[in-house]
Amino acid sequence: MTIIVHHLENSRSQRVLWMLEELGLPYEVRRYERNKVTMLAPPELKRIHPLGKSPVIEDADAGCIVAETGAIVEYLVEKADGRLGPPQHRADVLRYRFWLHYAEGSLMPPLFAKLVLSRVPLLGKPAQKKLQPMIDVHLDYVESELGQRPWFAGQELTAADVMMSFPLEAARSRGGLDASRPATIAWLDKIHARPAYVRALQAGGPYAYS
Repeated sequence: MTIIVHHLENSRSQRVLWMLEELGLPYEVRRYERNKVTMLAPPELKRIHPLGKSPVIEDADAGCIVAETGAIVEYLVEKADGRLGPPQHRADVLRYRFWLHYAEGSLMPPLFAKLVLSRVPLLGKPAQKKLQPMIDVHLDYVESELGQRPWFAGQELTAADVMMSFPLEAARSRGGLDASRPATIAWLDKIHARPAYVRALQAGGPYAYS
């Protein structure tokens, strides 16, 4: 049976499509557009999950609905018999777990805060300037790590890289990530060139951060 992905434009759910393409699992996309004024998800998503957020997947084989990107990614790793999951070496396993959770737990919050502040008149701009040094600490850390290895967990692409894609794409768009951090830019260019990533963009439709 096919996994149904409830996909919101310009959102974290693009990672789920990329993950499914890398794993070669069959899926169907149901697209949703943001409210043009509020930029929030439409109320139709609440029919799928009470939070009304995306991504959400439905797996008819297992009879379940899974929400939250990290939970979905881990679910898909299990469904694909461990592919794109933790590497074999202990140090790489620890890195894998760290980056899998760091993406949303540490890096994304200040980036999201900056987005919110960009929409606040008058006081938003000076507040953004105070927030940028916090973001820079994260971007410098990411740059130092990617300068040591080709992928976040080690020598191979894993689900940790999938999770890190959205915050780093957002950082390139609005968080100050530029050519001054060449290892991170090279990593972004590398994932954007992957055939599975390209197919996921075609399946998901418009995505501002690729």
